[in-house]
Amino acid sequence: MTTEIRATTVLPARREDIELHTDDGLTLVGELATPLDRAPRASLLTLHPLPTHGGYMDSHVLRKAAWRLPALADVAVLRFNTRGTHSPRGTSQGEFTGGDLERHDVAAMLDFAAERALPRQWIVGWSFGTELTLKYGDDPRIEGAILLSPPLHRATDADLDRWDGFGKPLVVLVPELDDYLRPPAAQERFARVRGAELIAVDGAKHLWVGEKAVGRVLNEIVAHVAPEVRVPLPTTWEGPLG
Repeated sequence: MTTEIRATTVLPARREDIELHTDDGLTLVGELATPLDRAPRASLLTLHPLPTHGGYMDSHVLRKAAWRLPALADVAVLRFNTRGTHSPRGTSQGEFTGGDLERHDVAAMLDFAAERALPRQWIVGWSFGTELTLKYGDDPRIEGAILLSPPLHRATDADLDRWDGFGKPLVVLVPELDDYLRPPAAQERFARVRGAELIAVDGAKHLWVGEKAVGRVLNEIVAHVAPEVRVPLPTTWEGPLG
């Protein structure tokens, strides 16, 4: 049976409810999706958009990554709610602190991924998640990071300079019609990070609405974290769904 992959399509994967434990004593809820019958070839550690503006682990690009990439690209996807954030999975303990104490949440994510020995770990941050990535994600255990719609509100030039010194790949997807930071300004700001790859996406907006925008994001992610996988990814699926 051939199924066209749509916004609500869930492909087969092993989906595990997980908990992350921060070093300041909180429990954060999340999910780890891995390929159903084989080891992952790479792993995404995701950081969601601003929770005070509706961001959470089920924000649609991250949810669709978890629904599709384990099956289409053998890529594991870890999603979780930062402190004080609620989703159908549950509510993480603590309160939103504007990106300050969330440093413990990022550390808990990295520690969990290390404990599970997830291969070829890449952080994928979206909007507020890009701020957490730039401020706290420069950990030697990761392969690199991918930023979706970085507003650069909380992340400073000092954070960018630290990433420049970190030396790991930094891929920056900037929508042409972003509400906060558009490609020309992003090019200027990210010039501080030598080797950063900035990708301007024509016609896209901050929230990556629509299947065309989502497809572009997922294809760019896979092309960077698992370059041995052929892209563009399939838009149909043969067999049972998840």
